[in-house]
Amino acid sequence: METIRKLAILADAAKYDASCASSGAGKRDSRASGGIGSTEGMGICHSYTPDGRCVSLLKILLTNFCIYDCAYCVNRVSSNVQRARFSVDEVVALTMDFYKRNYIEGLFLSSGIIRNADYTMERMVEVARVLREEHRFAGYIHLKTIPEASPELLAAAGRHADRLSINIELPTEAGLASFAPEKSLPSIRGAMGELRWQIEEAKEARKSDPASTAVSAPSPAPRGRRARAPRFAPAGQSTQMIVGADGASDNQILSAADNLYGNYRMRRVYYSAFSPIPDASKALPLQAPPLAREHRLYQADWLLRFYGYGVEEITDTTQGGMLDLDIDPKMAWAIRHPERFPVDLNIAPKELLLRVPGLGVRNVKRVLMARRHGRLRVADVARLRAPMSKLLPFVQLADHHPRRALDDPAALRARLAPPPRQGALFPDAAAH
Repeated sequence: METIRKLAILADAAKYDASCASSGAGKRDSRASGGIGSTEGMGICHSYTPDGRCVSLLKILLTNFCIYDCAYCVNRVSSNVQRARFSVDEVVALTMDFYKRNYIEGLFLSSGIIRNADYTMERMVEVARVLREEHRFAGYIHLKTIPEASPELLAAAGRHADRLSINIELPTEAGLASFAPEKSLPSIRGAMGELRWQIEEAKEARKSDPASTAVSAPSPAPRGRRARAPRFAPAGQSTQMIVGADGASDNQILSAADNLYGNYRMRRVYYSAFSPIPDASKALPLQAPPLAREHRLYQADWLLRFYGYGVEEITDTTQGGMLDLDIDPKMAWAIRHPERFPVDLNIAPKELLLRVPGLGVRNVKRVLMARRHGRLRVADVARLRAPMSKLLPFVQLADHHPRRALDDPAALRARLAPPPRQGALFPDAAAH
């Protein structure tokens, strides 16, 4: 099969994986060492780092052949789809060719399971090894790892990749048993724990080694010079959960995510709304969940990581542990707790300011700085470009008090919930 035809099949097959991101990558430029590649620069936009840098990635599968029969996967063994398989050399050649044409700055490589987990993982690690050691490629590499693979192969993957990911797929063990019988939640979490331990051990070793730098690309030490402490997946690990394929509630999904962040130091949990796939299993629901649900889960995830909320605060027990689709979860919490408002922006601590609808982390910092110089008024807050209609019912300022706006939460909710726009993907695109 021609390489271009394989590329069409295996790039399309990779589109279902949402856990492709570049946040956390070090800034590396191989020009100083005479190698190839960089994690900096611009190209085709696929993902962004926290500081706003765009990193374009070639996102493909090594193969879409698979011996597993996960009901939600288009590439499962019982699925009637066209199959293809790259060789190691073909993936390396494609990556280098796309990079030299300035189409990409890195590679995201996943794969179906062929023969067994170790054989598949070995092929993927070999792609990364050849790029790093033989072509001195210093661009971004994200490898999807297989939890059943040996610890030695997981360790080798971390030595060459910037980020590793193991998809947990479904939040409960019962869900995996029903839809992915070959997979085991203890096995997945065990592999995640192994990666966390190696990532943290490598970070500590490099901190204590003055010869090591976070931005250096992997390369052999010069003759006669002590080797630097090895790097190991410096951008950490990520995972993905499918939303709406099983009966898991948003509370269960967010509880699983909270556990992953706390126990495994996950850099990101991605949420992918289930969408009907070709030749779908009869065990799957006939309709996809509303995409707004995926959007609300991302907003709730942000509240867990950066705003100090707990899972039980975010999800409403009166709605069966589901998020409100009409308004964002921060607004929903505020309306359920009118006794916590209004918040006086001139005296409230940071923890309370972070709970005000319409105030993000950056604007909270600006409020704390601005009020050192005088009492804040409505005009001062308006200069923050915060959504004033969302903000004003919940705050008190030198020249503003919401009066009785919080006395009728139902009326306030109806006023703040935006009417659905025709053709709009999400009813409310605001993140907080």
